[in-house]
Amino acid sequence: MATLSLQHIDKIYDNNVQAVYDFNLDVKDGELIVLVGPSGCGKSTTLRMVAGLEDISNGKLLLDGKDITNAPAKDRDMAMVFQSYALYGHMTIYENMAFSLTLRKENPNVIHKKVLAAAEVLGLTSQLNKKPAQLSGGQRQRVAMGRSIVRNPKVFLFDEPLSNLDAKLRGATRREILLLHKRLQATMMYVTHDQTEALTLADRIVCMSMGHVQQVGTPLELYDSPANIFVASFIGLPPMNFFDVTVSGEKLIGEGFEVSLTPEEKHTLAAYQGKQIVLGVRPENIVLGNDVPATVTMNENLGMNTLVHAYVGGNTGVKVTAKLKGWTDYKADDTVSFTFDRKHFFDKETTVAIHGGEL
Repeated sequence: MATLSLQHIDKIYDNNVQAVYDFNLDVKDGELIVLVGPSGCGKSTTLRMVAGLEDISNGKLLLDGKDITNAPAKDRDMAMVFQSYALYGHMTIYENMAFSLTLRKENPNVIHKKVLAAAEVLGLTSQLNKKPAQLSGGQRQRVAMGRSIVRNPKVFLFDEPLSNLDAKLRGATRREILLLHKRLQATMMYVTHDQTEALTLADRIVCMSMGHVQQVGTPLELYDSPANIFVASFIGLPPMNFFDVTVSGEKLIGEGFEVSLTPEEKHTLAAYQGKQIVLGVRPENIVLGNDVPATVTMNENLGMNTLVHAYVGGNTGVKVTAKLKGWTDYKADDTVSFTFDRKHFFDKETTVAIHGGEL
């Protein structure tokens, strides 16, 4: 187990394209950090810089307080699990898992004990004599993880390890990674574009966009108190609804609707009286009520919940998605009325969240 410190790290390629800007993060001993964001946001590049597979253009990388910014990948005592399983097809599962230790010329008895121990943790004991082609995708990904475990590295790095699996296997393997982390108490950095993976796996999430860190926090912090519109829109499924509204006394006035402000909300927005802001409301915070009239476009029944898609302010208004409890049978052009249970406020110009009346 180990601590990691990423200090003011940049990645600038030879063509002067910058992929990562001033990345700062302190990873605690035994912490599972998830880097999440859309494709091209710099999360995999950051992970590859930590692994030593990409050079760091500026900044420092410390492992247990030791500067390893320019250390070769082989000297960093880290193990990486890739999206592709990267297994040797001609070798057995046992040989694949033992490969790195064999290269190090470790004692065969020690290798045998380590492989068997890792196989037991991952439920692969009965598969050790098989070849990779005989295993399912989920099993092959477990072999890739096992190959990392036997090395007993200071840090585990995962680069979108579940992307090649179907939805059912993704869920099962995600749970196995979480159990593995709890069992090993190892320091881990995990990259994904899937917010469900981020929310369910992470001790803390690093949300990135266009090479910049947008917010670092626990899953609940990013869900409940997003720092800006990007985080609010990226974290949460279905995504948050957004409305341009004007703060007017004790009300927010939007296109085709008005909603009342609580005394606390009015205080929060005191500096924005008479100004436009962005109102954010999560689909699960919308209930049937009397405040916001809408016209239904589509109904998606999910069993315990229903996603109701509608327009606020007529068919040319703003699209809204409500996640209502239970089963509903709305049809296109039905009229409904909503109430917003929980509201988020964002500065229209900066897109930053508004808290406590601050500009």
